[in-house]
Amino acid sequence: MKPHSPARQIDDVIHRIEELGYRAHPIYGVERTVIGCVGREDKSPLSQLESMPGVEAAIPILKPYKLASREFRPEPSVLDVAGVAVGGERLAIVAGPCSVESRAQTLEIAHAVREAGAQFLRGGAFKPRTSPYAFQGLGAEGLEILAEAREQTGLKLVTEVVGVEDLPAMVDVVDVFQIGARNCQNYPLLNAVGQTRKPVVLKRGMATLIREWLMAAEYILAHGNYNVILCERGIRTFETATRFTLDLNAVPVLKETTHLPVLVDPSHGTGQWQFVEPMARAAIAAGADGLMIEVHQDPPNAASDGAQSLKPEKFARLIAETRKIALAMGRQI
Repeated sequence: MKPHSPARQIDDVIHRIEELGYRAHPIYGVERTVIGCVGREDKSPLSQLESMPGVEAAIPILKPYKLASREFRPEPSVLDVAGVAVGGERLAIVAGPCSVESRAQTLEIAHAVREAGAQFLRGGAFKPRTSPYAFQGLGAEGLEILAEAREQTGLKLVTEVVGVEDLPAMVDVVDVFQIGARNCQNYPLLNAVGQTRKPVVLKRGMATLIREWLMAAEYILAHGNYNVILCERGIRTFETATRFTLDLNAVPVLKETTHLPVLVDPSHGTGQWQFVEPMARAAIAAGADGLMIEVHQDPPNAASDGAQSLKPEKFARLIAETRKIALAMGRQI
């Protein structure tokens, strides 16, 4: 739309877009409104909209991921996630155990990561595991423990949703849904979390191309849920020295191709606690908007992912070290 187009003209254009069989996705800026039009390309051409009052231009988005593309939104998105900005000058720090194992364990870690500088508590109540015999999480009891941790610490909750059937129990409890690597292209689940309009951390699949990852994000965005945060967590390669290969190339590539915020998870990306801090520093230097770190007070006895979990004192040191990198990059923790 032209700068300072009145609301009436914007509403008229949205109405006409929908009459033509497309879905309208308006983004209201201070000076200018951009309206994304999503639908099948064999429908009525949108070039006819250029004759409507207030329209400056109808520009086709060439990328297959329309709403995630910088062609749709040139400026980086800064999301308001339960009152915490993600994507801006201040880096988002998500920390906590892989799994909620007990009330005492979770509350102790929550207080420790908040004291060190985290704004979000991560912890799995429902856990997808490679082995059907491995610990699968505490389920509803885990959600209650997470809610208590939030009440005591003020941390926002990030927890993984494994299936569509779990959403009703989770939607009023969690602040941010996490879609794990195994569900990155679970399209029914992506559609379902898109309809909730809740913030979503979408982790990259272990063998997912960046293009495929952004197309997965598009499923969420297409429902009008623009609160999507991407998380690079390592990809599977021929290398066996680490659990995965943390693809920090993805950070600058994403910064050039999408407006969505980008987190990096060096815990899963390396699989070994001693490599988490150096890769966290590298992630911030590469331009990531935040970190997701696994923390456990007794890693050798953790129910899951103990080998990649930092003890609370090591996490505090990581924050102190990455804060220096953040300052050098013009960011803050």
